[in-house]
Amino acid sequence: MWSSEVINMLIRGAGETIYMTLGSTLLGYLFGLPMGILLVISDKDGLQPNGQLYKALDLVSNVVRSVPFLILLILLIPVTRFLLGQSYGSTATIVPLVVAAVPFIARMVESSLKEVDSGVVEAALSMGAGTFSIITRVLLVEARTSIAVGATIVTGTILGYSAMAGIVGGGGLGDIAVRYGYYRYESDIMLVTVVLLVFLVQVFQTVGMKVASRLDKRK
Repeated sequence: MWSSEVINMLIRGAGETIYMTLGSTLLGYLFGLPMGILLVISDKDGLQPNGQLYKALDLVSNVVRSVPFLILLILLIPVTRFLLGQSYGSTATIVPLVVAAVPFIARMVESSLKEVDSGVVEAALSMGAGTFSIITRVLLVEARTSIAVGATIVTGTILGYSAMAGIVGGGGLGDIAVRYGYYRYESDIMLVTVVLLVFLVQVFQTVGMKVASRLDKRK
């Protein structure tokens, strides 16, 4: 089992899994963070209430999150092929991962921002702060610890999704587990991929919680 070919394959699979997870998380926050902020400020109790905008974002978020990732992955194959020219491999898998991650991240951000003490926001309003200033200097600052914890959860979830994409040739450790563990009955290789996935989740969890702890001003 432990030939150089297998070891190189596992190292390459771990690298692809990290690439898919971190790439999808970063791109997910690029779109999910603004979406979460819009959900908060357009809410009926938000800084700029807008019922239609909130309902539209709420609907999109709920619909996408309702679709199981494996089905979403298959549904988006034509879109992925249109954007990247192929629908398999680690880079192609980032497309459905980002689509799945954006509404999830938006909800996490929304939850974090709503934890901010309304008194702090009211104090900023009384001093004449505008909406943009309150978002960037009050809400995001006060909620930074919660947002960091949420990012840790999101990263672990996306890593799990990336492994699931192995069923359709998504690359990474999940792909290795499916090809060798399911199709070839080489359970020893599949067991190693599971151990590596657990290890990666532990690493992401530890790093994320350390970052959150450093951002916690109460300590």
